Amino acid sequence: MSFSEVQSRIDAALAEAGRPKGAARLVAVSKVQPLERVEAVLAAGHRLFGENRVQEAAGKWPALRERFPGVELHLLGPLQTNKIKPALELFDAIQSLDRPALAEKLAAAVQGRGACPQLFVQVNTGEEPQKAGVAPGEADAFIARCRAMDLPVAGLMAIPPAEEEPALHFALLAKIAERNGLTELSMGMSADYETAVRLGATLVRVGSAIFGERAYN
Repeated sequence: MSFSEVQSRIDAALAEAGRPKGAARLVAVSKVQPLERVEAVLAAGHRLFGENRVQEAAGKWPALRERFPGVELHLLGPLQTNKIKPALELFDAIQSLDRPALAEKLAAAVQGRGACPQLFVQVNTGEEPQKAGVAPGEADAFIARCRAMDLPVAGLMAIPPAEEEPALHFALLAKIAERNGLTELSMGMSADYETAVRLGATLVRVGSAIFGERAYN
């Protein structure tokens, strides 16, 4: 499936939900993908990409950005506190703000830097012990804490449990965002992005449906 076909499906889901075209943007998840596949999507005109690891992104995106102006890069995976400085320099958005210690370190780094990427609080909607993210019941307090530190929280991100109906988790995330006055919702991946769009996603994270299976070494 090409990125243009995925985009067409997003547009169709938006129309079905009565939402305007462009209300949900496609984040092409390029982690551990061969460079030629990423270059092909860039050459086709797409400019919004997501990576899971700071180190991997740092190894390929500075050179790609020189060749393809206008790239917007999002960090989707966990951010270690010792990688904050390069992450702030490399990413336009960090979608994995998931714990108080990270918020505090980010706030200190941002204060010294004077600028900050767009931030998304990651909510562990399934309360899965193996997954990062703030529990739904703690999300309001965590968002307030981040705002008190002047962190620019734009929205929420979630990865629903693989074995559960994703629509329930997307609806929960949308409710948390609404009551906190947040307008951005990053939810939906290759298997369920159309459902996410119908339930209010403003960003969907699609990798294998665009690039094919990942090339893990």
